[in-house]
Amino acid sequence: MDTTADFLTIIRNGYLAKKDSVTTNYSKFRGEVARVLKEEGFIEDYNVVDGTPSKKITVALRYFEKNLPAITGIKKVTKPSVRIYSTHNQIPKTLSGAGTTIVSTSQGLLTGKQAKEKHLGGEVICQIW
Repeated sequence: MDTTADFLTIIRNGYLAKKDSVTTNYSKFRGEVARVLKEEGFIEDYNVVDGTPSKKITVALRYFEKNLPAITGIKKVTKPSVRIYSTHNQIPKTLSGAGTTIVSTSQGLLTGKQAKEKHLGGEVICQIW
């Protein structure tokens, strides 16, 4: 089971259902993905709540005026069966630079632009626009 794809699908479905926020189980990787999404302006905020069997992460979804979602598309690039790695100069652009590519590097999760600036390659996780 791909927990990253599950997390991205929960966010996508939250936008499709016009929800204000979505809640799911917490992991460090999901927290890092939420951090990158917040830095890039795709979500309002995220909050980690300590619960009695496990931690939960609540993501506040961001909408523009007239309920237009900040995320119109999410594409998972790497999969558990097929890992996609890229060098810093081959990181794919999303919609010719209008979207964001999330890359797992040796310095943590970074956007494609940050990874190129730091000359870091890694596993291409997903593309968001």
